[in-house]
Amino acid sequence: MAWHPEHKKNSKNRILTSAANLFSQHGYDKVAIDDVMGAAQLTRGAFYSHFKSKSELYSKALIHAAKLRANQVNDSYDAEDIRQFYLADEHVNAEHAGCPLAFLVSDISHRDEQVRATYTAVLNNILTKLENTGLTRTAAIHQALMMIATVAVSRAITDESLKEELLTVGRQSPQHE
Repeated sequence: MAWHPEHKKNSKNRILTSAANLFSQHGYDKVAIDDVMGAAQLTRGAFYSHFKSKSELYSKALIHAAKLRANQVNDSYDAEDIRQFYLADEHVNAEHAGCPLAFLVSDISHRDEQVRATYTAVLNNILTKLENTGLTRTAAIHQALMMIATVAVSRAITDESLKEELLTVGRQSPQHE
């Protein structure tokens, strides 16, 4: 007997959430398909009914993580609200899937073209969201780069006071310079 279509959709969503969380925390190379499937509480065999390869899963998990984060952003947010939301401690210190633009920035350059194209699409989406708040393209790029770099560097360093300093400066409006 075939599974109900909703069951398959829910299983795929569990796999993507599990993959997004694990990849965000450990990167591509340190996460095995068995790790993803175990965290999703599914068998390895179920993986292949949804994905052809680990690379395809990684690409789809990037999109899934970005959507999870974007769904938390209210449509009425302006550029300042987006910056504050993105640089919030809950995001910077997330133990789950955060924004793949910052969480996986150093990992992506080592991946195949499909994964890098997905990363590019996610970046373009955040740029569009920022432009839709009224920022020029150049201002949107500046803000996106500042947010992504602030989160990426803050997560990489061990000096907590420097981390707080970076986040404080990143949370300030550009006119505070």
